Amino acid sequence: MERVTAKYYIETPLDLEKSAQVLAGEQSSGTFIAVPGETEELKQRFAARVENITVMDVADSPAIPGVLSSGGKYQRAMIEVSWSIENFGYNLPVLVSTLQGNLYELTQFTGLKLMDLELPGSYAHAFKGPKFGIEGCRKLTGVYGRPLIGTIIKPSVGMTPEQTAVLVNTLAKAGIDFVKDDELLGSSANSPFDKRVDAVMDVINRHADQTGKKVMYAFNISDDIDQMQRNYEKVLHSGGTSVMISLNSVGLSGVKKIGDMGELAIHGHRNGWGMLNRHPLLGIEFPAYQKLWRLAGVDQIHVNGIQNKFWESDDSVVKSIEACLTPLLGGYSVLPVVSSGQWGGQAPETYRRTKTVDLLYMAGGGIMAHPDGPAGGVVALQQAWQAAVDGLSVAEAASKYLEFGHSVSVFGKK
Repeated sequence: MERVTAKYYIETPLDLEKSAQVLAGEQSSGTFIAVPGETEELKQRFAARVENITVMDVADSPAIPGVLSSGGKYQRAMIEVSWSIENFGYNLPVLVSTLQGNLYELTQFTGLKLMDLELPGSYAHAFKGPKFGIEGCRKLTGVYGRPLIGTIIKPSVGMTPEQTAVLVNTLAKAGIDFVKDDELLGSSANSPFDKRVDAVMDVINRHADQTGKKVMYAFNISDDIDQMQRNYEKVLHSGGTSVMISLNSVGLSGVKKIGDMGELAIHGHRNGWGMLNRHPLLGIEFPAYQKLWRLAGVDQIHVNGIQNKFWESDDSVVKSIEACLTPLLGGYSVLPVVSSGQWGGQAPETYRRTKTVDLLYMAGGGIMAHPDGPAGGVVALQQAWQAAVDGLSVAEAASKYLEFGHSVSVFGKK
């Protein structure tokens, strides 16, 4: 029988083997004491197995509250635990309850983080996965050989549909590939969802008729499931190509319900990521996280950015991009979305570290606050990525390209 294997980074002051077995028991057929009906046959079929333990370093103090060590030492290790898919089948919520449920509550652990997971081949038949992914998003936008260049409507909340449409018109004329609602904007008092879709898609459709290029606009449809479906249909019938969902707010089942509709590219925003990941010994790492959302059908997913405005390190961002570009189940392509305080000056380092242009490169202020206006910001980003691929430094690119040079004069001082 096929199995799902999860890798955890743990810390405990107790015996490693016994602690790992407690985790395996709690998350499968066992409890804190033997109970009637817990036969050897049942355990053989349904009990989780500890597959491997790799001992690591020792800490002098606990990472998070748990049982205290009499000797003041807290052992860290990587452990691998597996479950038969008979336990949860192809039920994503129950899978996640198994991988990330009460194990975080176990007193044996003073640190526990889900690092990665391996999924059986049959999942490729049970889950539709991303409908578009990298190649599909390139086809929808007509962008090849470079990153898709994108931006976010700013101010995040407060613009009317008409004001938003004027800005989108400016960006479309400048050659933008992708625009999205901010995650804080759903259907606000002065920007009702349907009116915003009408105003923005009128601009995008007219621009596409004139030029043959249709800008991808990800409207934020995040809501309860019935309203999300209505929002999705509105975008589809208006000629749109993409919708955005706040993944952690909506949840796996909600995202999968929308992803299974399969007619629009799903832009997955991971807002709230910090509460799941920021502590080094609590939560979930991105390699595991993005696999779950790929199963649910997300085509694009945020990975933060190099030299970003948040807490995450460049090494972590690079690891996240690599995770997205690693094949899963023979397909399930997902486009990494680079964002968070980005402008053209980070493009050379991003390309040096990742050696890929299979990215959606997003800049909010880096486009909107350009000294030549949003149009200059779009051009500057295109120039920055050409320079990055050509191996130019920021200084060399600033000398060669006018608009990029202007952006360096503003953003390079921050």
